[in-house]
Amino acid sequence: MPVLEDFSQFQGLHWETGSLRNYLAYKEFLAPHTNQPYTEAMLLGISGGITMGYFTFDYEGYDPIVRILTRNTFEPLNTIYQRLDIKTSAIQTSSEDKGEQHLVAELDSGLPAIVVADVYSLPYNALDIEEGMWAMLPILVYGYDSEQDQVWISDRSRSQLNVSTRELATARGRTKKNRYRLLVHEAPDPDLLVQAVIEGLQQCVDNFTQPPPKGSKSNFGFLAYQKWIQLLQKPNQRGSWMKEFPPGPRMYAALTSAFEDIRIFGKDGGADRYLYARFLDEASDVLSKPELMEIANQFTSSAKAWDALSDSLLPEEVPLLQETRNLLLEKHKRFLQNGSSALDDIITIRNRLVEIKSQVAGEFPANHSQVEEMLDKITIHVKAVQDIEQGAIRDLSRVIQN
Repeated sequence: MPVLEDFSQFQGLHWETGSLRNYLAYKEFLAPHTNQPYTEAMLLGISGGITMGYFTFDYEGYDPIVRILTRNTFEPLNTIYQRLDIKTSAIQTSSEDKGEQHLVAELDSGLPAIVVADVYSLPYNALDIEEGMWAMLPILVYGYDSEQDQVWISDRSRSQLNVSTRELATARGRTKKNRYRLLVHEAPDPDLLVQAVIEGLQQCVDNFTQPPPKGSKSNFGFLAYQKWIQLLQKPNQRGSWMKEFPPGPRMYAALTSAFEDIRIFGKDGGADRYLYARFLDEASDVLSKPELMEIANQFTSSAKAWDALSDSLLPEEVPLLQETRNLLLEKHKRFLQNGSSALDDIITIRNRLVEIKSQVAGEFPANHSQVEEMLDKITIHVKAVQDIEQGAIRDLSRVIQN
């Protein structure tokens, strides 16, 4: 059964831009400004770049979640396809057997396959599978052997990931809409890169300053920073952190979910700002606009401010919260570095996090005054990020208009 022995593309960090980056690199589709594979930073920028989004979700039977969006989430893959004229075909079936046949046929042709799979069902993610929780996202399969009952996957880690054929089938068939879906891509049009970069830059500015394509405008862009600040600082306001996430398991869930979105979720820190700064460096060459390099420096500063903000969510002044932060970062580091071989260590870390969560349910590790101080410090860091990015977006808008 087919395994692409020469496959070595493990640089992508995010399900969407990372999987596409690894696929295009394997097919040796090269960017015209470097004659090297398209970087994930370039794909992020073309997709609409970064954003700020603030949401909370609270469903019966589940921990509440604070969701911090750090990149454009409005059809980013389709946006890349359109702007670079990447012709894409989707092969989909409701039949598990046919889904396997399509996958094997693609590998037999000498190509990896981008398939859509539920991240909760893939064991290397070490997530609890629950009936009401799923997330269908693209991953890259580069080997499949039914006799060995093994699948080879490139998915955010710098090392190979392996699952059984049954585990992959379960993940691919988790939801009806994306069941056994496989994507095939042709080459980007290099002549469209300049315009794609310009459109991506403008969309990033719009992400912060204009109403979103859908949803409440107060949840996006600079208004989202203001919303978060108010919810942190006005305890009597509807939806405030002190009302919605009082000290205890609810506050712990809010702190950890926001931390993971900023530092871990499909990224390597900095709320995607480090990656966006690298895009701006590339864009300065593509557009012959050296001013973009200065703005890249601003977003590097923003990335550091985001990391400081995430640290304030799980501060060292509260040992149990600091331990949580260290464990989450260590778990992510081991996944990135070691892939499937890190699973035992990741499960050990996860079990310790479960223990901490249980401890917090019994007694939150900070008293009322400490919690107030925590929320004040978080607010200061949110304002610091906002101030940096208001200046950076203002400068970016000026540069792309000239």
